[in-house]
Amino acid sequence: MSELHTSKAPRSETTAQGWVDVCGVEDIIPNTGVCALVGKRQIAVVRVGEGEEIYAISNFDPFSKAFVLSRGIVGDKGGVPKIASPIYKQNFDLRSGQCLDDPNVLIPVYPTRVRGGRVEIQAAAEPPAAAS
Repeated sequence: MSELHTSKAPRSETTAQGWVDVCGVEDIIPNTGVCALVGKRQIAVVRVGEGEEIYAISNFDPFSKAFVLSRGIVGDKGGVPKIASPIYKQNFDLRSGQCLDDPNVLIPVYPTRVRGGRVEIQAAAEPPAAAS
């Protein structure tokens, strides 16, 4: 697992609504992802473009059975923001977790927000089970 380690260490603060501070926006290179360990979950945090468009999905690739999605190729497919697995190259919609190459596969997604230049993920509750 490739965890995010920066000089601005994640504060790991969880609010009453379950928002967890994971890193600064500027800690994520545009059009790439990083992996955040939130509780016992590996979450791929993906920055699309130069701004604050941030998505959070499970880091687990159901095709290769490896925690690698944060290292995937970020782009879009027909206007849909997506990440391609670095192993077998399946594409996942960053908004919904839907595999764009296999409609029977869905991975968990997590709400994100940016506050004061910091990325927060709402990951208090267990996500719905993904089909594989």
